[in-house]
Amino acid sequence: MNYYSMTVAGVTRSLPLCPISDTLSIGAFVIFGDQELTVACAKALLDKAPTYDYLITAEAKGIPLAHEMARQHGDAKYMLARKAPKLYMTGVFEAEVKSITTQNTQRLYLDQADAAMMKNKRILLVDDVVSTGESLRALEILVEKAGGEICGKMAILAEGDAVKRNDIIYLEPLPLFHADGTAIES
Repeated sequence: MNYYSMTVAGVTRSLPLCPISDTLSIGAFVIFGDQELTVACAKALLDKAPTYDYLITAEAKGIPLAHEMARQHGDAKYMLARKAPKLYMTGVFEAEVKSITTQNTQRLYLDQADAAMMKNKRILLVDDVVSTGESLRALEILVEKAGGEICGKMAILAEGDAVKRNDIIYLEPLPLFHADGTAIES
C-alpha cells in the first residue's frame, strides 16, 4: 500500500492511499480515534472561523471535529445531519448527497427541533474533507430549509477541485493520486 505524509495543524500523519477507480486514489484522512489530530485541527479552524451561533456537520466523519470545535468554543450545542431519520426525530428535513467516498446517493436528515433552533441564526458548516462539495451542499440545503443563515463553510482538508474554491476555509490541500501513488497536479 502507498502512503502520503502530510502535516496539518502541526500534526504529521501518513495517509493510506485508497483506490476509488482503476486510475484514481484518495488519501484516507480519518480523525476518528485520533484525539491529538482532532483537537489540533479544531483549534486551527476556530482560529479562522467567522462569528457563528451554531455548527452543523454531516454524519459521520465530521462528528468528532464538530464536537471538539463546539467544546473548545464553549458551545452548549451543535447540529448533526443524520444519514437516516431516528425515532426521536420529528418533522424531518432532508437533502440528497453523492460524495466521492460513497457508492450510492445518500440522504441527510435534520430534526425539526434543530431546524427551529437554526432559524435566523448564523450557521457554520464543518466537515473533515471537502472533495466534490456534495456533503456541504446537502448541509446548505438543510440550513436554508430551516431558515438559517450560512456564515461560513470550513474543512480540515480540501481535495481535488475543492482546493480552487474560494467559499471554503480549509487548513491544507490534499491532492488526488494516480493509481501508482503519485500526486495528480491540480
